[in-house]
Amino acid sequence: MSTQPPRAPGSPPLSGLVVADLSRVLAGPYCTMLLADLGARVIKIESPSGDDTRAWIPPERNGEGTYFLSVNRNKQSIALDFSDAADLATAKQIVARADVVVENFKVGGLKKFGLDYASLSGNRPELIYASITGFGSADGADLPGYDLIAQAVSGIMDLTGQALGEPTKVGVALVDVITGLHALSGVLAAVYARDATGKGDHIQVDLLSSALSGLVNQTAAYVTGGVVPRRMGNAHPSLYPYEPFPARDKDIVIAVGNDGQFSRLCHVLGTPQLALDTRFATMSARNGNRQVLRELLCERLATRDAQHWFEALSEAQVPAAPILTVAEGVNFAESLGLDPVVETGGAGRRIPTIRHPVSFARASVDYSKAPPRLDEDRVAVLDWLGSGR
Repeated sequence: MSTQPPRAPGSPPLSGLVVADLSRVLAGPYCTMLLADLGARVIKIESPSGDDTRAWIPPERNGEGTYFLSVNRNKQSIALDFSDAADLATAKQIVARADVVVENFKVGGLKKFGLDYASLSGNRPELIYASITGFGSADGADLPGYDLIAQAVSGIMDLTGQALGEPTKVGVALVDVITGLHALSGVLAAVYARDATGKGDHIQVDLLSSALSGLVNQTAAYVTGGVVPRRMGNAHPSLYPYEPFPARDKDIVIAVGNDGQFSRLCHVLGTPQLALDTRFATMSARNGNRQVLRELLCERLATRDAQHWFEALSEAQVPAAPILTVAEGVNFAESLGLDPVVETGGAGRRIPTIRHPVSFARASVDYSKAPPRLDEDRVAVLDWLGSGR
C-alpha cells in the first residue's frame, strides 16, 4: 500500500493513490483514466500485444487509434506476459504497491496467476479490488462482456430507433461508459470507507446491471408500474412536446418539461391560446393529444428557420436546441466557454483529448501525460518499484 502524504493545496484530489490497471478496452480504462485525471498514479499493465483498442483503427492520429487515445491519458504503460515468471513477478510487485486494482479479465481468469482478489486480499486486507464483468460472476460468468451484447439483452436496443423500425444500438458504447462510472464511484466509496476502517473491499460491477440501472425511468416503468416500455423514436413516454420538430429549413429539438415552459413556447410561436386549451393545458392532456398538438406546432414552426426559433425559445427560457454533428457539438461547447478540448503530454507528443467533466474550486485535474505507447514507461515503473517511493 502506498504512503499518502497530506495533499498540497490545489493539487489533484487523489494525489498519492496508486492504481494497478489490469483492464482493457473501455469500461475499465475509462474508470482508471478518470482516476488518473484526479491525480492517482495509474500503471497500465498490458499484454505484449497491448490493449485491444490500440488496433481499433480507423480513426487514427499518426498511426495511433483514437479509441485507445480517448480513455488512456495520464497512465504509465508496462507490457508484461503473465505466463513468464519474471514478468508475473513484476506484476505482483506493482500490485503489492497499489492501493487499488482494477481488472476486467474473464471471471476466474486471474486466479491461476495469483492476481485474483482471494489470492491477494489474505495478506492485503486494505486492498481495494474492482472487478468489471459482462454479466456477473454467477450464471452469466461465461457470457462475452461486450457493450453491444449488453445493449441487446438489457432492452436498450429494443427502446432505440423509430417506433416501426428495427431495434438500434446507441451511437456510442454507452453501457461501457456507464459501467466505468459505476466502477469509479465504487472505488471512491471504498477509498473513503478505508480511510475510516483501514479495510479494503472487493467491488464488483457488471455491464447488464449497469445498463438496467442506467435505464432509470424505463426499467422503473416495468418493475414499478408493470408497463413494458416501447420504442418511440425520438419521443418521450411521459413528456410532450419533447422531440425534434421540423422548422422551415431543418429540425429543431424542443424539450418541454412543465406547463410553464409550454405556455412560454406557445407565446413565442404566436399561439398563446394553445396553453389555455384543455386538450393541451397539462402534461397529461398533452400526452393524450400528441398528434393534434404536433400538427399545430409544426404549422407555426414551418414559418421560420431553426436558428430563429432556437434563439427566440432560448431567450424565453424554453429548452430547445439544434441537432448538431459531433464536431459542431464540440464547437458549441467551446462557444459556451466550457473549453472541452485539452492537450495532454509534453512538447514532443501532445494529444488533444476531451476535458475531464468535473472541475474543482480547491483542487486541480491533471492532463500532464499523453496516452502512453505500449511499454513506454517500463523503465520509469521499474525505477519506481526499486526506489520504494
